[in-house]
Amino acid sequence: MQHKPRDRGQQWLRHGRPRPVTAPPGESPDGAPKLQRVASLEVPWLSRTVVATAAVALAAGIHQVVSGGHALFPSGTAGWAFAVLTGLIVGHLVALGRDRWWGGTGSGAALTLAILLLYGWIPATLVSLAVVVLVGAARRHRWRQALRHGAVDILGIGAAALCLAAFGVHPSVEEPWRPAAWSLYALPEVLLAAAAYLLVTRTLLWYILAPRQGGLPTVARTALARQGLVALALLAISPLIVVVAVHMPLLLPLFSVPLIALDSALWIARARAEEQLRDPLTGLANRQWLLERTWSALDEADRLGARSALVLIDLDRFRSVNDTLGHLAGDRLLLQIADRLRTALPRGAEVARLGGDEFAVLLPFADSPTSAQRVARALVGVLGSPLDLDGLTLELEASAGVAVFPDHAGEAEGLLRRADVAMYQAKRDRSGVEVYEATRDGNTPDRLGLLGDLRRALDAGEVELHYQPKVAFDGSVCGLEALVRWVHPERGRVPPDEFIAIAESSGLMPRLTDYVLETALAQVARWRSRGLTVPVAVNVSPRDVHSPGFAGSVAARLARHGVPAGALQLEITEHVLLEDPQQAADTLAALTGHGVRMSLDDFGTGYSSLVHLRRLPVSELKIDRSFVARLAVDAEDAEIVRCTVDLAHSLGLLVVAEGVEDDETWERLRDLGCDAVQGWLVSAAMPPSEATAWLRARDGAPPPVEAAHPALPGPAGRPAPGHRGQPAR
Repeated sequence: MQHKPRDRGQQWLRHGRPRPVTAPPGESPDGAPKLQRVASLEVPWLSRTVVATAAVALAAGIHQVVSGGHALFPSGTAGWAFAVLTGLIVGHLVALGRDRWWGGTGSGAALTLAILLLYGWIPATLVSLAVVVLVGAARRHRWRQALRHGAVDILGIGAAALCLAAFGVHPSVEEPWRPAAWSLYALPEVLLAAAAYLLVTRTLLWYILAPRQGGLPTVARTALARQGLVALALLAISPLIVVVAVHMPLLLPLFSVPLIALDSALWIARARAEEQLRDPLTGLANRQWLLERTWSALDEADRLGARSALVLIDLDRFRSVNDTLGHLAGDRLLLQIADRLRTALPRGAEVARLGGDEFAVLLPFADSPTSAQRVARALVGVLGSPLDLDGLTLELEASAGVAVFPDHAGEAEGLLRRADVAMYQAKRDRSGVEVYEATRDGNTPDRLGLLGDLRRALDAGEVELHYQPKVAFDGSVCGLEALVRWVHPERGRVPPDEFIAIAESSGLMPRLTDYVLETALAQVARWRSRGLTVPVAVNVSPRDVHSPGFAGSVAARLARHGVPAGALQLEITEHVLLEDPQQAADTLAALTGHGVRMSLDDFGTGYSSLVHLRRLPVSELKIDRSFVARLAVDAEDAEIVRCTVDLAHSLGLLVVAEGVEDDETWERLRDLGCDAVQGWLVSAAMPPSEATAWLRARDGAPPPVEAAHPALPGPAGRPAPGHRGQPAR
């Protein structure tokens, strides 16, 4: 599997040109940061090894001290003062419920280093163990964690003691390392001892307790900043504790105030750093965390040659809940949604709230886009079950978009953007879940270039209209449908679905509709001047129908070209009623008031066709080609077509079947009572000259001299055998 090179690090904070493929300093050849690779390594049996090593070292140290006739801890005023200070720190930790995970406590570290400098590693270890054991006993469910912390502290203190021993410093209870013996040479000794303690304890804690998911950059930066503060506290306070212990030990308990203040400041800093990665309402991760975690997941998937996926979920019509029940009720509803997502997540997946009613689910490893789509459908299904809110049962729907690495994007922000594109496509199509498709994304560089070319083609009149006939079973022509065709000077023929989707997503659709209407009505006027009075149908999008003044502009064009309103038919889909039903109803009523006929296109592909059918002022219903294609071999499709024809006729509507390509389908449709057909069997969409010749041939008039070779009709309104053309759409 070949992957695209990705710009890592800070690309999610800025936009710019990707870095070269060559690895920057500090990164491995495939682009993954070496430090992050090291941080994400798993060390088997590390926790047990640390505990066992610490136990052996502590036992050996205590045996050596006891067998040598030395004291384990100082007695007298200094010993009791240290004991009281330790008790105050323990009480503070227990009372506030502070956890000593990753980073420990500044108070305990400063006290431990001070005793190490003065009395050696055994007394320092005993103080550290006292803190760990007492805090662990207060929280019984954390005894395993307390055991690991105690073992790590023992090894860290041992490493610091070895640094002091390297300089010939061997403090003990009987022979303390008093400040009076310190000189400038003591500074590097203290610095190295503190550095060794920090390095060993923080490294071991990271590998034992940190999640093995690549490590998050923000967490790592926060941890490093916090350890810098701890180091400053150790250097600033520990020597002062030593001085006071030697000259005025009764004052040692007063150090509890600055030590506890230091500990609180570090805890608050940690909490604030974590809050920056959490959503304050639901407690889920936020957008920043998601992007950073996605970077880590993509790096891991890239290393293993696997796929990752991002699922973006948005609640449909959630705004109506806020407007009806209030924002507090909406917040409680979001809490329930967050809980459902947590419990429904597959193993290894992680969820974040991006804001409002938008959530994201990261699948660090996905077998395929299809498997990611299945997960998304399952999550959408969970969110669609009834919710209870203050005794009111609510049923919400959700839409989800899926983007997969490396198929759709090679970096975190691009994956999120493409999932967003797919999610809005699911909303527009009301399909529930959509996987990203580049052909439906109007924001790729290629499609943005195509958008500019389409705009210039409209200005230059290079977009053409071809006309496909609709024919009744008695051979009469019911009308022609105007279909857009565009031949790009470099790309060649561009599929209509592609450039129409670009126009709809970019705001160019009204311009394209104006162009099509103007061109079609001009052609209708020319045909009428030649005695050909066939009506023409033009497709309009929901955006056109929702545009203010659309009905008036259509009426003005009809008047300008001298074409009666009955000669124009507008083909719409039921989606015109989904966004702003009142505006759509007003526009459609105004159009029918002018005499323009309406046709409901793509019937059967939506979700509420039967409901909307009575609300739309249409005179014709077109059965989608997806039902017609297998009509002759699929009994279910045949039954759907039969029911549709009966329903339409009961409402006084004509029925046209699209996509008719063979004689057998023609016969079945006629038997089912369909009124007219459209498709390759009758004729492909033809340019104006061929359509003119085709119409004249149907009327029995000789074709004009300039006409090209038309598709001549066969008997009973069917084309001559063997005629085929390009698809209508």
